[in-house]
Amino acid sequence: MVGLKRAHYRETRLPMLLLLPQLLVLLLFFFIPAVRALSQAFVITDAFGTSVQFVWFDNFHRLFLSPEYRSAAWITLWFTLVQNILTIVVAGALAFATDRVIRLRGLYRSIVLLPYAIAPVIAGILWAFLFNPSVGPVAHVLKAVGIAWDPNRSGFDAFLLVTLAASWKHICYDYIFLVAALLAVPPSLLEAAAVDGAGPWLRFRRIALPMIGPTVFFLVTMNFVYGFFETFAIIDAVTHGGPGGATMILVYKVYLDGFVHIDLGSSAAQSVLLMIFAIGLTLLQFRYADRRINYDV
Repeated sequence: MVGLKRAHYRETRLPMLLLLPQLLVLLLFFFIPAVRALSQAFVITDAFGTSVQFVWFDNFHRLFLSPEYRSAAWITLWFTLVQNILTIVVAGALAFATDRVIRLRGLYRSIVLLPYAIAPVIAGILWAFLFNPSVGPVAHVLKAVGIAWDPNRSGFDAFLLVTLAASWKHICYDYIFLVAALLAVPPSLLEAAAVDGAGPWLRFRRIALPMIGPTVFFLVTMNFVYGFFETFAIIDAVTHGGPGGATMILVYKVYLDGFVHIDLGSSAAQSVLLMIFAIGLTLLQFRYADRRINYDV
């Protein structure tokens, strides 16, 4: 048995130099901001930063009593759930159809993966233009068929618009993992089921879907992270949290309170709560994924 080759360093200088760039990135963009947010979550600072008062958990207490924060939490939850379901279903359908595309399969995959190369803010601007009630081509089609569409005034229309935009941007991410998971399903099982008379949908539901369960669980977790933390640019480009707070998700409220309203204590407290939620999702993914998934077919 051939042993694995290992790198041995007689001195620690070279390994530390190799690790230094990554450590600097983590220090500047993660550890220092995290410590700064944690410290500001327990103080109240004026807009000019000249007066700092330690208030213990008052910032968190005010958040839990705030109707605006509770509303933003519910909107974020519903937005993430709808986006999660829509993304998984559409990406699963596209991944399932990949093996049935005989001609131009490469073009099919390129079209599906194209949104992943588009920046979130560009995706938001694109969807805002398409559904603009004044000049948007899709909005004109909706009005032509009798559907009253105005995301600038209707909270439901705005919520639907940002959900569709966020899902469209993230479908390609789920598609990549689902295609890889479906390719890992043993063809012999699918062929045996086909010989027994099972149709494509039955083979997918009874054989493929249970075997790709770990991948689906992973994608559900990552979609929650995406909905909570990575949709800021889309919200900012499309609705700015409006109308009337209908699309005010938590990560955008952190930005408004901290950089617009200059309420640094409340913004830092909200950041800490979001960080705790992210840590909880990470622990759920790493500790309970394999225990909750059934591999039997």
